[in-house]
Amino acid sequence: MIHSQKNQLEYLSLKPDGILQDLVESIWMMRYHADETAESIIVPDGKLDIALLAVENGNFEMFISGISTGPVIKPPFPKSTMMVISFHPVAAEYIFKQSFADLKNNRQKLLSGYWGFCKEDLIDFERFYEKACHSIELQFTKETDPRKLRLFELIYSLKGAVTVKKLTQKTGWSSRQMNRYFNHWLGVSLKSYLNIIRFSNSMKQLKSGNFYPELNYGDQSHFIREVKKFSGVKPTILYKNENDRFIQLSMMPED
Repeated sequence: MIHSQKNQLEYLSLKPDGILQDLVESIWMMRYHADETAESIIVPDGKLDIALLAVENGNFEMFISGISTGPVIKPPFPKSTMMVISFHPVAAEYIFKQSFADLKNNRQKLLSGYWGFCKEDLIDFERFYEKACHSIELQFTKETDPRKLRLFELIYSLKGAVTVKKLTQKTGWSSRQMNRYFNHWLGVSLKSYLNIIRFSNSMKQLKSGNFYPELNYGDQSHFIREVKKFSGVKPTILYKNENDRFIQLSMMPED
């Protein structure tokens, strides 16, 4: 379990094992203890999310979101709790059995009771984790295609710093087939997805103050452009992360 607390922000995260690890990246909780919070920014990470959010004033909502291709501004939620299931893209086909193309850069509200979830699930993170795993297992009724799992294994292990041609050679899946898959299920091309994963993996070096491009970027200018595209700011601003504005950077564990 990853457990981090910074100022008035608490973060917990667990990764599932067994068959779920190919489908779920992590299940996590974020809790704000402060009476006042500032606007924050969520940057693209290549995941599909189901989120439960409760604010101290009693408001509760559930929503599902698709792939983001740019920064998302999160409004302030003082004294709030959010629990999230972050899915790998293959979950679109094998868990949700629906395309997320229309949810690119968007989210859809869910009715309370979706997969049996309710506001009371936000009380205890470990119980939420167990319930989430059980709910996902109930949806998992179709055997996964090893070729698709291999594709994502390569993308993540190589941190997005790989060409479409190389993936074609290693999977035996044509670029046309792969792009058709990504556009249908996620609404983005394979190349766009690789760029998101490469940026997401660059966050760790930016947190440490290393602004030299390490993951097969063309040059320094290319790296800066990509960081600005996905975060909305220059690498130096991302590194400073004033007021813990970039949530993922704030909650990233220290080496």
